[in-house]
Amino acid sequence: MPATIIMGGQWGDEGKGKLTDALAARAQVVVRANGGSNAGHTIQTANTTFKMHLIPSGILYPNVDCIIGAGVVIDPVQLVAELDKLVDQGVDTARLRISARAHLVLPYHAEIDRAQERRLDADKIGTTLRGIGPAYADKAFRHGLRIGDLLDERAARVRIANLVADKNLHLTSLYGAAALDAESIATTYLAAADRLRPYVAETEPLVYRRLSDGDDILVECAQGAMLDIDYGTYPFVTSSSPSAAGACQGAGIAPNAVARVIAVFKAYSTRVGGGPFPTELLDETGQLIRERGREYGTTTGRPRRVGWFDTVAARHVIHLNGVTEIALTLVDVLDVLEEIRICERYDLDGAPVDYIPSSIAALSAARPQYSAHQGWKTDITAARDRCDLPAGAIAYTDRLAEEIGAPISMMGVGPDRDQLIALTEDAAIRSVHA
Repeated sequence: MPATIIMGGQWGDEGKGKLTDALAARAQVVVRANGGSNAGHTIQTANTTFKMHLIPSGILYPNVDCIIGAGVVIDPVQLVAELDKLVDQGVDTARLRISARAHLVLPYHAEIDRAQERRLDADKIGTTLRGIGPAYADKAFRHGLRIGDLLDERAARVRIANLVADKNLHLTSLYGAAALDAESIATTYLAAADRLRPYVAETEPLVYRRLSDGDDILVECAQGAMLDIDYGTYPFVTSSSPSAAGACQGAGIAPNAVARVIAVFKAYSTRVGGGPFPTELLDETGQLIRERGREYGTTTGRPRRVGWFDTVAARHVIHLNGVTEIALTLVDVLDVLEEIRICERYDLDGAPVDYIPSSIAALSAARPQYSAHQGWKTDITAARDRCDLPAGAIAYTDRLAEEIGAPISMMGVGPDRDQLIALTEDAAIRSVHA
């Protein structure tokens, strides 16, 4: 069972890209399973910072084949720009393959996204306005266009003309927006598709063969499990399933081929956009954590909302996804705090609650119940082994593991590649510098 799933354990932005980069040193294949250009992974090496939105983090290794799976929605123009940027940074992208089944994000999706958010006003979801939700909606509604469809130019122009005509009715009559030009869209996107033609492939047989050969495959999820469309804080969620099950579906991997499910958590909590966030900090401590953690969106630049670690939400994720281990990131952000709090349960109408309510109203009314822990007030960014860590940092992570119910196998103490500590013998971290 050579497949490993790397998924976000919170509301996204947990540092999955860095973890994938670290584990990819021992892998042969990395597959991106879900999401679109609304996601952003940042990897900082000794010389360069790489920011990726659609391309799997494993692309930085010359020995790793990378696949964008069928569960991803792709804006071809943005993908071409991302490829060009990586090439400019000296990265070989020839090992990338794109599932022909991956659906497309087209200009009308972004226009609808923006119009819907404007109409919702104060109740808006807080999307990235990239058109991801409308693209997934068209996929489910069976009105989608897949990247493989663009490879037949004549048929694609007809499909695009029909789709744009339909969407223009929505844009003009429902939202009062300007109509889009189908011919211009077709010309632009077919040109992008031509650039991407060498990368498009039937990736599902490729993944199956590599699994059968015993190759180690990493499946990289976008967003976080608390944004799952079924089990997250609906409707303030993403439009796909950034879960272990969703990872299998989006990557084309059977569940029984998975050996490890690694959930990535920050040492505190963040989320972007609207929706309930029980442990949110609206004070100076929250601002301090935001600045120390550089909590601004990779894709949008928006400041992220910040809160204490929420073990109620974490247990929800652990149980639903069969998480085998946890990677805890950005622990060093807490170095300066005198006191650190952990939410261990909620209080709802005077009664203790140890689960995530399905009702948004109930979750919004829930009050976090905290345990307080003394901070370590020591810079841990130079730590490279558990024995290098102060007792307070060890005590904090041990308490989290106890409350969550899963072992913490890795700890991030800084943004660089080598600032990731293996806490267990089987963590299998190998830095590119090793």
